Amino acid sequence: MIVWLNGTHGSGKTTTSTLVQQLIPDSRVFDAEKVGETLMDIKPGLPDTDNFQHWPPWRPLVVETARRVLDYTGGMLVIPMTVLVEEYWREISTGLAQHDIPVRHFVLHADEDTLRGRIAGDTVVGPNSTFRLRYLEPYAEAARTWLHKEAEVIDTTHLTPDQAAERIAETVKG
Repeated sequence: MIVWLNGTHGSGKTTTSTLVQQLIPDSRVFDAEKVGETLMDIKPGLPDTDNFQHWPPWRPLVVETARRVLDYTGGMLVIPMTVLVEEYWREISTGLAQHDIPVRHFVLHADEDTLRGRIAGDTVVGPNSTFRLRYLEPYAEAARTWLHKEAEVIDTTHLTPDQAAERIAETVKG
């Protein structure tokens, strides 16, 4: 099984994924961003883009990597990864379904003021405000149009990462 933690920057995906992994036996965190980083390392580079998710190989490579890891290890993968383009989510979720891999899709949500505050105060990743803040509106649009209908929404505005992780783990185990 895959527990996919979606949401925009500042929603708590990275922190929560580690905590969820600790609460669910035989689970591992798979950061699908590393697949994108591998594609970014190709020389000469792939066509210019502002987001590696726009490269067509990224989505099937995420599916194939997750499938291979699960075939090798069994258990569960916790994947903290923002996917705001519905077509991309369909491609990934369909690919996983074709391999009979069930997905529990969660969206970690917080109001815009909370997200802005978390991004500005991030001491781990650093604020990187220009990059991270530009995803707030696309997230809001995805949430309004499709994303919140496709996932279990966990509002993290007033939750600690531990509380969010406990809710997700209880839901997955229950």
